[in-house]
Amino acid sequence: MANQNQSDFFQDHSLQFIEMALQTHYMERIQNPDGYGKRTGECGDTVEFFIIVRGGRLMNVAFKVDGCLNTVACSNTVVSMIKEKTVEQAWEVNPEQVAEFLETLPEDHFHCAQLAVGALYLALTSLKKKSGLHGR
Repeated sequence: MANQNQSDFFQDHSLQFIEMALQTHYMERIQNPDGYGKRTGECGDTVEFFIIVRGGRLMNVAFKVDGCLNTVACSNTVVSMIKEKTVEQAWEVNPEQVAEFLETLPEDHFHCAQLAVGALYLALTSLKKKSGLHGR
């Protein structure tokens, strides 16, 4: 039965989704980040975002997830969308863009995109409070 579930996973999802769900190089805890956000969804999944800013750009972004592959895929997508972007550009990321990029995020897991983006917004808010940066 495990082979059938694995086969369904690869057949049911886009290449982007599979890559984002299985990628692990942004999954780490950054010590003393410039910005930190943690959010737990109604589903029980928890996402933590860690950001380091240099010259107004997000130079190091990482996350930790306690949850499903949908949440991991959404969190990796958020990182890929904001890494090396400006803080203002990071504020523009929204759950719809995350779901669109992934192509095959199940509709009943759209909340995973909302959870990942929400944790990012909390990290950006933390950064703003910590550094006095202006913006949202």
